[in-house]
Amino acid sequence: MAALRSYRLVTPANSAAQPCSRGRTTRIPSSSAHASWCKQHELLKDLARPLGVATACQPRARLVRASATSPSPSTSSAPEISIPPTQWVQKTITLPQYPRGCHVITRRIYEALPELGSFEVGLANIFILHTSASLTINENASPEVPLDLNDALNRLAPEGPHYRHDDEGSDDMPAHIKSSIMGPSLTVPVAKGRFALGTWQGIYLNEHRNMGGSRSIVITVQGQMRADGRKYAAAWHA
Repeated sequence: MAALRSYRLVTPANSAAQPCSRGRTTRIPSSSAHASWCKQHELLKDLARPLGVATACQPRARLVRASATSPSPSTSSAPEISIPPTQWVQKTITLPQYPRGCHVITRRIYEALPELGSFEVGLANIFILHTSASLTINENASPEVPLDLNDALNRLAPEGPHYRHDDEGSDDMPAHIKSSIMGPSLTVPVAKGRFALGTWQGIYLNEHRNMGGSRSIVITVQGQMRADGRKYAAAWHA
């Protein structure tokens, strides 16, 4: 919001002033009748009153803008706040080969990333370096959810001879489609040395190939670390 402008009235030596219809200040001859000038000056008084300007009738006056560069006493006396610097950690972890399907890997990430325990607050980006596997967040308790999720993906992108790209087998192109549907990355909040996930949320690796091999994941954490330099106790999740 633009700052309010304040004004003051000054009196030049040989002229009087009145506001014109376009908002400018015009001068009237000093010989004009004082009473007539006061009537014209009523418009100026209406403008000046909400701005805190003197409203007494003053002949030969003009409106000029006052300087407002002085700092406010309330802001100049505000205490300084020290904000801890943002820290960064980036690490690439390798997961062993998983069978085709959806797998909860939250605990494996915790075990491979002990640096997470030093963060008080932050964000973690988890990115998989492959086009035939993906990441998502879903149910971490029921073993039936990963099975049903994989079945749904198979129905969305079934295998068959209708694909052009089949260089590595019938599961090749369907794996690329599933990877694009689910996505290659996640952004997860970090709080008190752990991922701020819901009670029933877990991080999934979705393996879309029959023999996908090992998978590499890059994890980047940014945020503020504990002020005392200590780490939070590990709290592994399934």
